[in-house]
Amino acid sequence: MKTIRLAIAGLFLLVASATQAQVSINVNIGTPPSWGPAGYSEMEYYYLPDIEAYYDVRASQFIYFGGGRWVRTTYLPRQYRNYDLYGGYKVVLNDYHGRTPYTYFDRHRAKYYRGYHGAPQTCYRPRPVAYGYNDRRDYGRDYKRYDKHDRHDKHDRHDDRHDDDHDDHRGHGRR
Repeated sequence: MKTIRLAIAGLFLLVASATQAQVSINVNIGTPPSWGPAGYSEMEYYYLPDIEAYYDVRASQFIYFGGGRWVRTTYLPRQYRNYDLYGGYKVVLNDYHGRTPYTYFDRHRAKYYRGYHGAPQTCYRPRPVAYGYNDRRDYGRDYKRYDKHDRHDKHDRHDDRHDDDHDDHRGHGRR
């Protein structure tokens, strides 16, 4: 009889510890994106005032108004593809815990207008070196670049361009 009680107590403790492990896994709300503001332990949504959109940290999705309804996607819409997520201000919504933060969109848009910047923010992780487009917009082409202080003979530059046109077939003409 004593061994049956010990077996039942052991089984009870085993089930209780397994249940506790499941609860701690289910409570985890997700990892913030590298461009998210640092210093916040529990957040579910960011509001991005410059583009009037939300970011769901748990689902790793942007929420924006498009086509007459609120849309959830992994990427920003085409009109904001060049938006700098690292440089733009992010409002951490600590007071909302649901699935539709846009319920309060009118309030958020009025309080956090386009161009709003509150306290200075640092990102969760530093900006990657190859983030976004470069300022020359050459999209990966291997152009030769001449510095305005580096004076070359006019004839030398012509020869370099001429050689490039024949070597890699990326000249200034029709294809």
